[in-house]
Amino acid sequence: MANPSTAAQAELVDRMRDLTRLARQVRQRRTGASTAVPGGTLETLAHLGQIVDRPAGCHAKELAVVAGLDPSTVSRAVAALVADGLVERHPDPADRRASVLVLTETGRAALAAAQRWYGDLLDRALAGWRPEEIDNLTRALHRLTTDIHQALEDEPRIPDLEAAR
Repeated sequence: MANPSTAAQAELVDRMRDLTRLARQVRQRRTGASTAVPGGTLETLAHLGQIVDRPAGCHAKELAVVAGLDPSTVSRAVAALVADGLVERHPDPADRRASVLVLTETGRAALAAAQRWYGDLLDRALAGWRPEEIDNLTRALHRLTTDIHQALEDEPRIPDLEAAR
């Protein structure tokens, strides 16, 4: 497949920038609408909600991988979620030195409330869309995110400047 034109690439970059700005505005509005989940931790809570349906919970390292975040970022978010009673640390039955993360009932309720808020927002935003338009957008966004992720994985690493000195 041919590469998109420079103008098409520039337009796509502009639309991605718009989407990033909009996502930030939505997060700020949601945080203002509900203080049940500390600002900046909803994504971590949502990722945790996706992977802790198993009774044993998950390790913070696994959460970092699933969320695509640095372990230190996840550690700070988890500490805030634990402090707010949304997540608990339990001893790992397989390795008592480690702990696993488990959503509390309060955490599950806060996550469900946030998901309802986002669902209501999308219902209003997409009210004039036909179902096939929503399906097409969903498929296109999935393909775009998958392909960008792959392109990042295939990207040659930039040599460490300190190592070059």
